[in-house]
Amino acid sequence: MSEWWSIEVFDGAELPSRRWKDSYQDKLTEAAVTYGAMSWEWHEHRYGVVFEVLFDSDQQWEAFRALPAVRSALDGAPDPVNGLIIYRGRGGGAGPRKPRKPKPAPSASAMARPEPVEERVLRLAGVTAPQGPQGPQGPQGPQAPGVPEPLFAAG
Repeated sequence: MSEWWSIEVFDGAELPSRRWKDSYQDKLTEAAVTYGAMSWEWHEHRYGVVFEVLFDSDQQWEAFRALPAVRSALDGAPDPVNGLIIYRGRGGGAGPRKPRKPKPAPSASAMARPEPVEERVLRLAGVTAPQGPQGPQGPQGPQAPGVPEPLFAAG
């Protein structure tokens, strides 16, 4: 089964990756074609360059990777320790071949539950309903204490 492989080179402090690409592009492309690459592409990004190459088998990739010209190009990267990534698959922002399955959150990231609050209980037994403006005896009777006089008397 054919597989894409990517060599991603990031800009260095003293040498931009585009200059690295200009220096090694022909050597890498020629070596890839010589060792059976079915397709290849170069991509330039704002952070670096990506060389994508499609081989028919892993053995072809391993033979290509072991070539002195390829090792020399990888050693000549602007930052060969922190600025060089080699991996299976398309490079840059191509994304994975299969979506990742979500992993469960670690227990340390669990949200704290709120502290329990004391529940308030109201006892309504023995409470009477408030009196209306007419009072307990109707419109002519005495008013209940604390209830204001009506503005207009019914009559």
